[in-house]
Amino acid sequence: MARIRGKNTKPEVALRKALHRCGYRFRVNVNGLTGTPDIVLPKWRTVLFVNGCYWHRHPNCSKATTPSSNTRFWTRKFQENVERDKRNVVDLLGQGWRVGVVWECAIGKQPSDDLLNRLKSFLSGEDPALKHFE
Repeated sequence: MARIRGKNTKPEVALRKALHRCGYRFRVNVNGLTGTPDIVLPKWRTVLFVNGCYWHRHPNCSKATTPSSNTRFWTRKFQENVERDKRNVVDLLGQGWRVGVVWECAIGKQPSDDLLNRLKSFLSGEDPALKHFE
């Protein structure tokens, strides 16, 4: 468990590099905001969370498995993660931030052009204030 990264994961870094290539400038892991968002784009008053499918329980994703040992502990742990994520999103929306949740399986080794186009549309304000990118 000690090797599990909370910051600068491969999907997170890949998405940041792609956004930077597209001309977006952002801050990373801003402690002053609820949930410490992975990417903060102040100009667009938007935050992006890059969620790991396993830890944040991406619905219907093959990566969101539950360990076969100590199942009760893990089920509770995962449920707490999901509930915390929901509270963080509600809090940020209440503060006037737009929130995007990008799942690691959507990013892969490198974000697709389709994902980047959907993110650009979201950042331009064409989409609702909360959007999941799967």
